[in-house]
Amino acid sequence: MPALRVYRERRLREWKTMAKEYSRTQRIADQMQRELAELIQREIKDPRLGMTTVNDVRVSKDLSYADVYVTVLNTANIDDETAAEASVEVLRNGAGFLRGELGHRIKLRVMPHLRFHYDRTLVQGRKLSTLIDRARQSDQRNEAGSAEGAGRAEGAGNTDGE
Repeated sequence: MPALRVYRERRLREWKTMAKEYSRTQRIADQMQRELAELIQREIKDPRLGMTTVNDVRVSKDLSYADVYVTVLNTANIDDETAAEASVEVLRNGAGFLRGELGHRIKLRVMPHLRFHYDRTLVQGRKLSTLIDRARQSDQRNEAGSAEGAGRAEGAGNTDGE
């Protein structure tokens, strides 16, 4: 009997873990991300909108809203924050249209309101990568300098008469 109870408890824990990993809201968010990426690419024809990537969608538990995180690659200047914010503003203005189109593609009783946010992780990642590269170069220069100094010290200490 105890072995059966342990087995059932373990199976219940596994089932709860699996249910947490693949919740309904997460599945809806994944589907919304795919559909929004396609809709933004094919349906929105605004010249202020750069190349937009939908990075993440987070849906509230009651499906009342969805936070959509996007990055924008501008052809003129990649780090141009004002152009990125202008693109996000275009998406915010088109949120009603996008929500309606999502309603046609995804069959839900309640389609969440869309809230668009500029995802700064790409810019922050680029800055961190630059800082890491600079630190590596600085370390390499310091190691090369200390190796040269050690070589001179050995040569100065050699007094064999040669």
